[in-house]
Amino acid sequence: MSEPHPAAGAAAPHALPAELIHDLRTPLSQIIGYSEMLMERAEEAGSADIAPDLEKVRAAGYRLLELINEHFLAIPSAPPATPHASGAPAGGAGRLADFIVSGREPILAEWEAFARTCTPASGAMDITALRDHAGEMLTVIAADLRTAQGGLEQSEKSKGLAPDGGGDESTAAEEHGAGRAESGFTVEQMISEYRALRASVIRLWTQSRGELGPADLEDLTRFNEAIDQSLAESISRYTEDLDHSKEMFLAILGHDLRTPLGAVMTSARFMLETQGLKEPSLTLTSRIASSSTRMVHMVGDLLDFTRSRLGGGIPVVRAEMNMAKVVHDVVDEIAAAHPDRILQVDTRGAPWGAWDCPRITQALTNLVGNALEHGAPGSAVRVEVQGDDDEVTITIHNRGPAIPAHRLNGIFNPMKPREAVGGAAASGPSGNLGLGLYIAERIVNAHKGRIEVESSDERGTTFTVHLPRRG
Repeated sequence: MSEPHPAAGAAAPHALPAELIHDLRTPLSQIIGYSEMLMERAEEAGSADIAPDLEKVRAAGYRLLELINEHFLAIPSAPPATPHASGAPAGGAGRLADFIVSGREPILAEWEAFARTCTPASGAMDITALRDHAGEMLTVIAADLRTAQGGLEQSEKSKGLAPDGGGDESTAAEEHGAGRAESGFTVEQMISEYRALRASVIRLWTQSRGELGPADLEDLTRFNEAIDQSLAESISRYTEDLDHSKEMFLAILGHDLRTPLGAVMTSARFMLETQGLKEPSLTLTSRIASSSTRMVHMVGDLLDFTRSRLGGGIPVVRAEMNMAKVVHDVVDEIAAAHPDRILQVDTRGAPWGAWDCPRITQALTNLVGNALEHGAPGSAVRVEVQGDDDEVTITIHNRGPAIPAHRLNGIFNPMKPREAVGGAAASGPSGNLGLGLYIAERIVNAHKGRIEVESSDERGTTFTVHLPRRG
């Protein structure tokens, strides 16, 4: 027995809270979505005999949704239609934007069903979490389809480069990317969600639409562009949040490592200072002290790296200092640890200026250490300090195989394995993370200075640091 449709002038639909209407529509939409998925799987498996019964379930679900729409307050309408790029009204009957709005629940039901397969992250997620911002994204896509678009806008959107509107608020797609990163979805699973959403919308629409016309093909093109834009926004936010989480982990790890390393280093130094150790205990304790000191320096570089990557930058506290004295101190300390290497220092001009002494010491230690590591064995490392009226220039030069030209532009990039070049890496690891040069460049940059690099087989490699006397 069919329900009579409300006649013209009939009483207005009953007013119900939006949450209750949503709760009524959601399970019905799930039944519709699951029945359609089962129909497809039954056909693929050759069990078409159950398809008629599943079709009855689907039809009953759609009829119940219609009754809800007829007798209760309807879902708020989408933004007013604007002229379509082709000149035809974009909000005409049967257009894709209208289908996305009116058929939202079956689409969301299929989205949810697919998201539930993205295990293990989806295992403990409820309906709200599985649908995470999908409804808002459909609203944005429908509104986009109703908005006029030029050729340039179409090209940019197809590349995921649509304008962000100039606001600080995140889009629904960006929030979805952040939510999936937090929930433990892989980026491949999130991309698969969009692929499934694209397939569901197109399949459900073409089934309801029948034969497609020219305007429908234009809708499909613009729908794919909108999906690509949403996917680009989600991936960008996903990777940004994931990178931020990794860097926070490194910062916490580096901070927590400092305490036990400090205890090891202090204990080893105390044992050496007592002068009561005999061989082989003396040699072994010396190695412990040396290795723990190096580890403390590496942890310091790691903390500086994470601080700079998390937006805090490397802090500097300026005070009057003698650059020549700092350079001599750095070279003397490194020379004591490498008695078999030759280090030369030459200072000229006025060496005074306002810099952060500990930070400058750290940067110079990294640069001189790098020159020793990659310089040819037996060759000298030469450090020169030259002061003029505006700045102090420090050059660190070593002989050895040249840095390949294709690596010069990215020489200060962090977390980039470095290739072994001839025998340059014989005295040190060639595959380290490269944090030393990165930290040195960040420290110099914090002082409003710069570092230049030149390298050739004939002239060797020279790092030149320019530091203004006053920031």
